[in-house]
Amino acid sequence: MSTFDVVALGEPLIEVSTRGKITHGVDCGFAVSGDVVNTATAAVAAGARVAVVARVSDDELGTAVIDHLAGLGVHTGHIRRDRGFQGIYVQHSDPKGDRQFCYARSGSAGSRLAPEDLPDDVLESAGAVVVSGITASLSSTTRATVLAAAGRATRFVYDPNFRPRLTTAEDARALLLEIAPRCALITPSAPHECAALLGTSEAAEAAARLRTAGAAAVAVTCGAAGVHVDAETTYWQGAFAAPSVVDQTGAGDVFTGTVAARLALGDETSDAVRIGAAAASLAVGGVGGSGGIAPLEAVRAHAEVLA
Repeated sequence: MSTFDVVALGEPLIEVSTRGKITHGVDCGFAVSGDVVNTATAAVAAGARVAVVARVSDDELGTAVIDHLAGLGVHTGHIRRDRGFQGIYVQHSDPKGDRQFCYARSGSAGSRLAPEDLPDDVLESAGAVVVSGITASLSSTTRATVLAAAGRATRFVYDPNFRPRLTTAEDARALLLEIAPRCALITPSAPHECAALLGTSEAAEAAARLRTAGAAAVAVTCGAAGVHVDAETTYWQGAFAAPSVVDQTGAGDVFTGTVAARLALGDETSDAVRIGAAAASLAVGGVGGSGGIAPLEAVRAHAEVLA
C-alpha cells in the first residue's frame, strides 16, 4: 500500500508489565508498546489503514516489534532496522492509577529516527499523521523529524505527551507553540500538562491559547471527567464510564489514535471525539498500553449504551 488513512511516527518499545512493585523476582508479562504502537493499534481498531514510521533494533526484540504490528494489520515497510538497542520500559500499575515506570531508551534505535526516514509522498497522501511530543523529546534528530512531518502532512495530529524525564517544560512549550500553526488537532491533557506547557490548568483556557497560537482544533482530555473540544464549535464531551479499570497506561494514546482515524475516515470532529472517548474508557480495562483496545463495533456499542 502507498496510501494510508493514518501514519504514526515514534518509538516502539518493549513493555515489561510487573504484577507487583518493581523488584527482583517479580512476575511480569512481555508485550510491544510505546505511544506510537498504542496509537497505531487504536487507529487500526477504529477502522483505519495504518502505517508506522520508526526505527527498531536489528535483533530479536526489533523483530518482535515488527511482527506484532504486522499481525495487527499495520504496514511495517517504513520501519527501519537500526544497530542501536531496542528501547524498553518496565511498568507497574494498579487500578487506582498509581504507577511505576522505568525506561531504558537513551540512545536507542528509536531515538535515532531522522528526517531521511520519512518516506516520499506517504505523509502528504495520508488522511492523518499522528505524532507525540515524546518522540520530539528523544533527540535532536527526532525533533527535526517531527517538525519535518508537520510541514509535510495534510492533517497533522499532535499529542504533547509532556514527560519531565525527557525534556523541560520550557523546551516542550516552545515546540508546542512552534508546531501549533501546522496542527489540525492537538490533544493535551489537563490539568497538569496544560499547567506546565500553557500556564493554566483550565481546559477551556488552554484550548483557547492553542487556538490563538494557530491550531485548527484542540481536544483537551480531562481524565474521567471528559474532553473539552475547541474546534468548529466549543463544547464538552462527557466521559464514558469504564466497565473495569485495570491499567490506565496508554488511554491518551488510544483517544488520539482513534480520533485521528475517524477524522481521516471522514467523521465530523464531534463524532470522532465521541468515539475516541468511548475507546479510551474501554482501553483501561486491559494491562499495558494497548492491552484493552476494543474493536470499533464494541466501542460504538459502548458509546450508544451510555449516550
